[in-house]
Amino acid sequence: MTVIVVSGTGTEIGKTIVTAAVAAAATAAGRSVAVLKPAQTGLGPGERGDAEEAVRLSGAAASVELARFPEPLAPATSAARAGMWPVGPSEIAAAATKLAAEHDLVLVEGAGGLLVRLDADGGTLADVARLLDAPVLVVTPAGLGTLNSTTLTAEALRARGVAQLGVVIGSWPAAPDLAERCNLTDLPEAAGAPLLGAVPAGAGALEPAAFRGAARTWIAPALGGEWDADSFSSAHRA
Repeated sequence: MTVIVVSGTGTEIGKTIVTAAVAAAATAAGRSVAVLKPAQTGLGPGERGDAEEAVRLSGAAASVELARFPEPLAPATSAARAGMWPVGPSEIAAAATKLAAEHDLVLVEGAGGLLVRLDADGGTLADVARLLDAPVLVVTPAGLGTLNSTTLTAEALRARGVAQLGVVIGSWPAAPDLAERCNLTDLPEAAGAPLLGAVPAGAGALEPAAFRGAARTWIAPALGGEWDADSFSSAHRA
């Protein structure tokens, strides 16, 4: 794979940290990695965006941000309210294709969930993945309610003929409750795709060297790591 699209089942669930973990593992393996953030919302000029944060933590080769809109809203809404031109799927796919010619791996991190509107035409991250013929890695919360949103995301991908690479839990708590432990078994069934990792809560607060050293233990071999779903689930059996 030269391009992976990283989407969430919602917002603020760990997409950037998961993206950084995948980037760190690939970088440690000697691959040149670029992180592409098509639309960053809710940050002002000079503030560190998601792509920059992923590169800071992972040591990846490059971060690219195509557009930044000031209010923390869906990209299409934030662009319209600011009187700015949105960034659509074709432009995003072209940028990812260009980066893929220059790097071994490109990680395209979306904004919010899979079907959040990017532009006035209703373009979404799913359209980007379809244009790129790239698989989608779905980041999901650990707890109650995650099965429904994960199932809906998986159904949306299948309906559009877009491959789902797997699911990663974006923030695994130090003391998981019953629902979180049960979801280790139920999430792959809900997604129709394998569970490919669980990033511990607070991982983004680690120093970059510590983050890079631990990243492989949070993600499965399919993502360049060494995390094992069966062993992890057994250790947290409900």
